[in-house]
Amino acid sequence: MNSNQLIIAIVEPSVIIRTGISAVLKRVPGYRIQPVEIITIDSMNHYLNMHKPDILIVNPSFWGYFDIAKIKAETDNAKLKCIALVYSAIDENLLRNYDDRLSIYDTVDQLKEKLDKLFNTSLTENADEQNTLSVREKEIITGVVRGLTNKEIAKSLFLSTHTVITHRRNIARKLEIHSTAGLTIYAIMNKLIELDDIKQNPLI
Repeated sequence: MNSNQLIIAIVEPSVIIRTGISAVLKRVPGYRIQPVEIITIDSMNHYLNMHKPDILIVNPSFWGYFDIAKIKAETDNAKLKCIALVYSAIDENLLRNYDDRLSIYDTVDQLKEKLDKLFNTSLTENADEQNTLSVREKEIITGVVRGLTNKEIAKSLFLSTHTVITHRRNIARKLEIHSTAGLTIYAIMNKLIELDDIKQNPLI
């Protein structure tokens, strides 16, 4: 938990409220938070098209109704968490699609609880993803562990080298393993390959 780094975009026209939230977020224990302050909707759209923050904090009472599902879809960031910033009376219907709400009266401890809730949900999703390697990804791991090059793996599986490289990036992201030795241990533990199959590989 201590190494959690979050990028949080804050969309709010008031400089006092915007910078105040930024300052408080940096004090939340257990997180390394990088706040990004955004003033206008145009700036928000531009930022979201260029970057993938973990959380978007936005005041739903400004600039009309926010279609949260549309924002996530258009920015290709389905895992984006959206928090409604509330500091005045607001129609509850406007808050239905938000992942949580933030009051300007929240304490640092309350902010931490809300971030913990959102972050733990993300951890569960990531854990599920790690356990769902495709058959093709398992075949590529086997090839890597046996010491084959990307070109050799591509030839054996009738794929392009580019496709193999893309699969390897996805495997590294899912498993958070970035070395052949690490993949070897994973492959053995998950019975993707036998020890006798890899003892000839000089890279292990």
